[in-house]
Amino acid sequence: MSTGDKGSLKMVTCSWCDTKVFISGDLAPLATEPCKKCGHPIMMPLQLRQFELQGVIASGGMGTVYRALDTTLQRKVAVKLMKKELLDDARALEDFFREARACASLNHTNIIHIYTFDEWEGQRYLVMELADRGSLDTRIEKQTRVAELEVLDIGIKISSALDLALKHNLLHRDIKPGNILFDTDLEPKLVDFGLARSTDAEPESLTETHGTPYYVAPEKIQREKETFLSDMYSLGCTLYHALTGSVPFDAPTVEELVSAHVHVALTPPNLVLPEITQTTSDALVKVLAKNPADRYLSYDEFRMAFELARSQLLIQQSTQPAPESPKSKTSWWRR
Repeated sequence: MSTGDKGSLKMVTCSWCDTKVFISGDLAPLATEPCKKCGHPIMMPLQLRQFELQGVIASGGMGTVYRALDTTLQRKVAVKLMKKELLDDARALEDFFREARACASLNHTNIIHIYTFDEWEGQRYLVMELADRGSLDTRIEKQTRVAELEVLDIGIKISSALDLALKHNLLHRDIKPGNILFDTDLEPKLVDFGLARSTDAEPESLTETHGTPYYVAPEKIQREKETFLSDMYSLGCTLYHALTGSVPFDAPTVEELVSAHVHVALTPPNLVLPEITQTTSDALVKVLAKNPADRYLSYDEFRMAFELARSQLLIQQSTQPAPESPKSKTSWWRR
């Protein structure tokens, strides 16, 4: 661990404003103090083997994810430290291992890549590809709704990722906006395979955890065996939320919310927002059918429908005349 000499200063870079500033060398590793320029918390780096942990990206039930530098390969990575209080929890350890193994078995552009899983001085950690440009959840919070073309692109790419997982007999089981992150190129990355299970797992183990109530499939609520169509439904809910700014179903209590997935008719997206194209709206309505057999019966069918909607939207946008700017009007008048 490198903390600097007691009473000395250490130069670090603020991850928020990218300014190099000095912080107190007395800070313990992972402790923070405000950036002198922007006020964002700056962390005292922690050296974990060749990985220098430089700042917090996110925290969850299993642990904290840090932005880090692989000093050997000189590349930026993300390091997930498991909470120390969970190290003696056999089930928590198994979940942590499961996430590492599930992700590591899948090689897809839109699934977060796992680099290594290790232990150092009793600390379990997972090193993975860095995707620190926010989640789809934060994008919805900031923008209220995401542009239709972007939603279609995300749907096409994440469905392709889920299709690869299915070919490896894996169900993700927790598709939601918070589990779709973006990298520096704004490419969507599917993360958090902590609830992933084999497609041939027994129904009782599959239904131990519903996932997130806003995005859960009706068959899971009814304790029926879930399939890839359950992941597809959850992806549909996620895309619906991003497209309209509203979740497909809402209710005052969790019980009423999950009941709505089973019993309440879906409001088509273009009835929520008339500017949404009919083709996109129809595709999402089919994905969110109550009966799994009424959804697209493969991810290929899903992508074909979304690619058709995307193509039609691009044609529509290209044929719409661009609004004439005041500058162009002035130039015409001066001629």
